Amino acid sequence: MSDVVLRGFGWRHAGRKAWAVRDVDLHIAHGERVLLLGPSGAGKSTLLAALAGLLPADSGESAGTIEIDGLDPLHARDRVGIVFQDPQTQLVMARSGDDVAFGLENRGVPAAQIWPWVSDALDRVGFPYPITRSTAALSGGEAQRLALAGALALRPRLLLLDEPTANLDPAGADLVRESLAQSRDDATMILVEHRVTEALPLVDRVVVLEPGGGVRADGAPEMVFAAYGDKLADEGVWVPGFTIPALRSATAATPDLVRAEQVTVAQRLASVSLGVGEGEVLAVTGPNGAGKSTLALLLGGLLAPTGGQVRGFGDERALHKWRAATLTGRIGSVFQNPEHQFVTSRVADELAVGPRRLGRTPSEIARTVDDLLERLRLGKLARANPYTLSGGEARRLSVATALATAPRLLVLDEPTFGQDRRTWIELVTLLATLRDDGHAIVAVTHDDDFVQTLADRTFQLGTARLKDPLPRRRRS
Repeated sequence: MSDVVLRGFGWRHAGRKAWAVRDVDLHIAHGERVLLLGPSGAGKSTLLAALAGLLPADSGESAGTIEIDGLDPLHARDRVGIVFQDPQTQLVMARSGDDVAFGLENRGVPAAQIWPWVSDALDRVGFPYPITRSTAALSGGEAQRLALAGALALRPRLLLLDEPTANLDPAGADLVRESLAQSRDDATMILVEHRVTEALPLVDRVVVLEPGGGVRADGAPEMVFAAYGDKLADEGVWVPGFTIPALRSATAATPDLVRAEQVTVAQRLASVSLGVGEGEVLAVTGPNGAGKSTLALLLGGLLAPTGGQVRGFGDERALHKWRAATLTGRIGSVFQNPEHQFVTSRVADELAVGPRRLGRTPSEIARTVDDLLERLRLGKLARANPYTLSGGEARRLSVATALATAPRLLVLDEPTFGQDRRTWIELVTLLATLRDDGHAIVAVTHDDDFVQTLADRTFQLGTARLKDPLPRRRRS
């Protein structure tokens, strides 16, 4: 177990005016289990990266001090295990078992212990494949389990978890939380998690970061939420007990805008047939590894099916055969990993890419960029590098880039990942407005709140059955 002490700690990324996190005074004792909260962009992920010794001096400016058992984090790495917000960034080997063993080998664990420890860690997170499984073939949720197994296998004294269940199906998330609960005496733990209600049984303390710097609240969960619950909810923290009204469509959707007929992708997606019409939100759910992200790529025209066809917009050509400009003007896609679609070094420039490709005038592009910066709460980040954004900010930027060309179909893979309560509500309300204006929206999601609030229909992949439409409510 490890003792963590921060005194006036702060960090500012290179090229940014605002500090990502600042003036943090915090002491976490050996064996404590802490839930770290705060609105999107408050610095939670930056703080975890600092504790893991992953903020090189030449990548930004630091203030104050940070220690783990009296050591600088750079010299305490052998005591720390971390799971990043995007697990794909920490997978380094071609085979799953080798990836979990990688850290153990680098820390000099005796060879006779490595593979029993690997097997134990994979079992604890419910990894569903043999150790020979290619890491490139894993879904986002499966990669998240593997990354967590790699951290647990190290048997760290300090375990840092950045939304470890965000991409997991409900069963996988329950299994991970059960695994963490069973290891209560193994390590000090700092957990960043938007699923606050589910996370509370794992922790004994809640720390809330102030977006402008410092710590807003610190104490037992019941004390923090009783004293600050209303204010925290207003500022975007997912406080237990605060409900969100449904925003479903009041009218039936028009005939299918895009239709997939018996589409398959070898070893990634079994035969699926479904359609989405203008004026509806279709939620695609299902277990990790069922092929949801693959289906999203097919519906976005970004992947050729092995069998079957995807057609739409009255065009007889298959979507994947369209010209890039045609696809850009009709369909906007948001990938599971936002960084995979960023192509510039500034947020504002990223939003201009699509409109510029369609030949919009400079004044039209400027209006589009300014509007999206405001609507997605990204205005203060207009000049920031997209790769320095928090996970929640990067997700909002990826959604904004999809909206920049005003497409009639939006295909969104985990659109609410990393959002605080305020930005979640704003994003869901924006999607409801687009739906009511006649846009078609397909959302791959594990977010049950999103499904219950916004989805007009759900398609559970793996059952090959379209569920009955949810009851339609007219908004007051």
